[in-house]
Amino acid sequence: MIAVDNLSFAYPGGDFRLTVPSLTLEPGEKVAVVGPSGTGKTTLLNLLAGIVVPDSGTVKLGERTISEMGDSERRATRAATIGFVFQDFALLEYLSARENILFPYRIAAGPRLDAAARTRAEQLAKACGLAGKLDRRPGALSQGEQQRVALCRALVMKPRLVLADEATGNLDPANKTAILDLLFARTAEEGATLLAVTHDHELLPRFDRVIDFSTFRQPEGASA
Repeated sequence: MIAVDNLSFAYPGGDFRLTVPSLTLEPGEKVAVVGPSGTGKTTLLNLLAGIVVPDSGTVKLGERTISEMGDSERRATRAATIGFVFQDFALLEYLSARENILFPYRIAAGPRLDAAARTRAEQLAKACGLAGKLDRRPGALSQGEQQRVALCRALVMKPRLVLADEATGNLDPANKTAILDLLFARTAEEGATLLAVTHDHELLPRFDRVIDFSTFRQPEGASA
């Protein structure tokens, strides 16, 4: 599903450099990423999604090399194939929760925003405890509710790859378990691959595999 080879990336003007010699994610695999702050976990997700491109090396999604695509092709591939739960949620304040969840349909070239898509959005929202709150804008929602909207948006188009950056970080224990159950169930239904960054080590036994990012050496004082 994902194959990384000799990946190297550095932010301009800084001393941070991420180096990943090799990384492979199999279809349907659930993988957790752990490690200290500043080791590049979020940067890795951005590279896999094509939000940033490596200085060298390759990132392949299936048979397609994301790292060699142009900006517009990477955006189209990301919208159609990848669900991303951002750590800061990245919701659009001028849209309602419902419109935020359905936003991928507005930027993807292929899938249509039809009745089935709207029904799926409603079902995801209900499963996340957001029923009755879909007409509210993000500013009228709690942090935990915003995070659940971001999760619904990542899942609504049935992506082949789900990248989750601390998807349960702002949730209480009961909601954390419910959201992880939903994330696992929906990705399993679609045979999707899940890569999740987490600092919650209690969740790790539920994943197929854990990648410890402290094994990827970074300069002292680096941040990502």
